[in-house]
Amino acid sequence: MKKIVIACTIALLFIACSDDSSSNETQTVNKALNRQSTGSSSNDLLSDDQFKSIRIELVYIEGFEPSDEAVDNFVSFLTNLCFKPDGITVEKRSLSSPEQETYTIEEIADIEREERKFYNTSDQIAVWALFMDGKSDKDEGDRVVLGTAYWNTSFVIYQNTIQRLSDSPFEPSRTKLESTVINHEFGHILGLTNLGAPMQTEHEDEENLKHCNVEDCLMFWESEVSGGSFNPLNRNKIPELDAQCLADLRANGGK
Repeated sequence: MKKIVIACTIALLFIACSDDSSSNETQTVNKALNRQSTGSSSNDLLSDDQFKSIRIELVYIEGFEPSDEAVDNFVSFLTNLCFKPDGITVEKRSLSSPEQETYTIEEIADIEREERKFYNTSDQIAVWALFMDGKSDKDEGDRVVLGTAYWNTSFVIYQNTIQRLSDSPFEPSRTKLESTVINHEFGHILGLTNLGAPMQTEHEDEENLKHCNVEDCLMFWESEVSGGSFNPLNRNKIPELDAQCLADLRANGGK
């Protein structure tokens, strides 16, 4: 069987939008606060110092909705890590396809700029999660990108690629693969590894920066569908954060 390496990417987009504001229900909000560097809202997401709840705006292209179980797993992942006494809510909706085969991260960001409805309020932090019908322009040969965290509260999942690589004989469970990629990308948004949540011990992979060097950790840099320690086929459960990553998050306000 052909070996396929699955990787995620972290994109840092820089824009100037100090006067970019809109009405978020009854409050006027500054959209720029949700367009900061990946990992910079680590403490805001983990602690309840300012934000008491998380609102997840989950948007998918028609026909590419993630499974309910994967969404539930994502909420459980956040609940176990973040102090949010007023809860974590998910609001799902679909979009029509832009009808592209591949997407650059700037094109993904443009979709968010056009379609995002919810931004931070005084006590609620908002998250944008986009599930696309195409693939990343960073795919190359047997290396495919399944997800990218690109702003402090934004990430994209290339759901079309996940669907192509899952649920057939000798391929991983789609829900397990979805959950692994979603949780991994949000791990970057939470500041892992060495990306906003200061490391308590040295565990950043020197060859794959911003990833954990422990192969069993959720934040390890790759998974291999055809084999390897990170292969969802070889696991009875979704990969979890190792003790060092958990220590980083606790030290930055998490549970």
